[in-house]
Amino acid sequence: MVKEMSVHAVEGMEASLYHVDLPNIPQREFRIVDFGAVGNGSHDNTEAMNTAISACAQAGGGQVIVPAGIWLTGSIILHSRVELHLERGALVKFSRRYTDYPLILSSFEGREVIRARSPLDGEGLTDVAITGEGVFDGGGEAWRPVKQNKLTASAWSELVASGGVVDEREGGNSIWWPSEGAMTGAAFTENLYVSGIRDPEAYAPAHSFLRPNLLSLRRCKRVLLEGVTFQNSPAWNLHPWACEHVTLRGVNVRNPWYAQNGDGLDLESVRHALVEGCSFDVGDDAICLKSGKDAEGRELGLATEYVTIRHCTVYHGHGGFVIGSEMSGGVRHIRISDCLFMGTDIGLRFKSTRGRGGLVEDIKVERILMQDIIKEAISFSLYYERKPGSEEKVIAVNEETPIFRNISIRDITCTGAQKAFFVSGLAEMPLESVTVENYEVQSIEGFIISQAKHLKLSNIKSVISEGPLVSLHQCRGVELTRVEGLGADGRLLVVTGLQSTGIVCRASDEEEGRRISTGPGVRSGSLIRKK
Repeated sequence: MVKEMSVHAVEGMEASLYHVDLPNIPQREFRIVDFGAVGNGSHDNTEAMNTAISACAQAGGGQVIVPAGIWLTGSIILHSRVELHLERGALVKFSRRYTDYPLILSSFEGREVIRARSPLDGEGLTDVAITGEGVFDGGGEAWRPVKQNKLTASAWSELVASGGVVDEREGGNSIWWPSEGAMTGAAFTENLYVSGIRDPEAYAPAHSFLRPNLLSLRRCKRVLLEGVTFQNSPAWNLHPWACEHVTLRGVNVRNPWYAQNGDGLDLESVRHALVEGCSFDVGDDAICLKSGKDAEGRELGLATEYVTIRHCTVYHGHGGFVIGSEMSGGVRHIRISDCLFMGTDIGLRFKSTRGRGGLVEDIKVERILMQDIIKEAISFSLYYERKPGSEEKVIAVNEETPIFRNISIRDITCTGAQKAFFVSGLAEMPLESVTVENYEVQSIEGFIISQAKHLKLSNIKSVISEGPLVSLHQCRGVELTRVEGLGADGRLLVVTGLQSTGIVCRASDEEEGRRISTGPGVRSGSLIRKK
């Protein structure tokens, strides 16, 4: 006989599934000054840093102490059972010399590729921690390209005068590169990658192009990042890849707003993670979940799952919370709550495209506050980086078709956005089973939804200044309940598309019919008004 579980039993089961183990670090201290480190900002501490960490590991593990000072260093190699602890006033400043970061097989943008070794680097470790109140500065200005349209005219002139080379383009779209090798590196390295060449020496001419992430941890277990500031990364800031039991608490992540690929946190193919009380002010996506790209990601098949994100603040970023676009191994069982996004390009951002494959499901988002969002407050884009005009084309569903389904978004407040809610689903695989509940929003445009099915909008309070409140195109099984407000044109709902059907709008008064319209081709009976 099947017995029903109590609510407490279900909650207890979920808590156990989302439990994250902390690292086990012995009570033993090693101070870098005892290994010859000098914190004057000019002495090269690469050997002293790594010798101290190695000695700690050989002794069975413990804490490596970095005191107040400015500590210039190259790449730091992390070890198992070692905690790197920055005391208040400690600044670890990574050098600008490319040769301090040798080329190795690493991971970036969903693929295992040759990259420069990260300033903070570790692979195959267990029980590793970085804690304290100090700062890691990645020296990213030595590596990053800069787009002209992201700087003022005077800042651009100053950058160009500093050296490097410029990829001249019309209309203010030129790009500054720190070296010729960096500017020409993309085509050179892609050709090697496609040819199956993984010998680091073959990539040497493009060393300056292969800019590293500030922190790269690969296939590690029980990781803790707590209290410290990570800033000015060459590429992404924090990148745990194929790791298990990862905890971030009270971490500050900073990059210039114009930083190319300047992501804050990229949890990729990570199982069991907790991100709480952290702040992000970055040049690309802030808190991002990934799981590999295209065929390589599907073959690896490592989903990002059982992740809790709570009490975080994002000041700037392309997206506050993001899933994708590299999600080919799947993203599932995600809980995000009680976060604040201010001035991000997009608030809640879900993105993928044909060719990725992968399944995104069981995502629960609760109690998010957003202010002054530049584009969409909530966005589902399944045509990421595709040319406009391909949305109506239907192709056969196969392993390359991404699937987004079973997503709950509730208790959201947004004061200021271009669009309140945006969906661009695939014709052959619409966005499925999404619920938006208790959403209060002020935006220029309303809810613009294409290719979605089994969508529920409930208890919506909105003020918009352009167009209808809700536009549905090629949508099936959509239910609108307690949707307050009207479009700037006086319409509550516009339905278009031959495939649109099963649209239920629960009206509250006799005048509701005047504010609902259907486009040509919408079948009779596709829209049902209920009192």
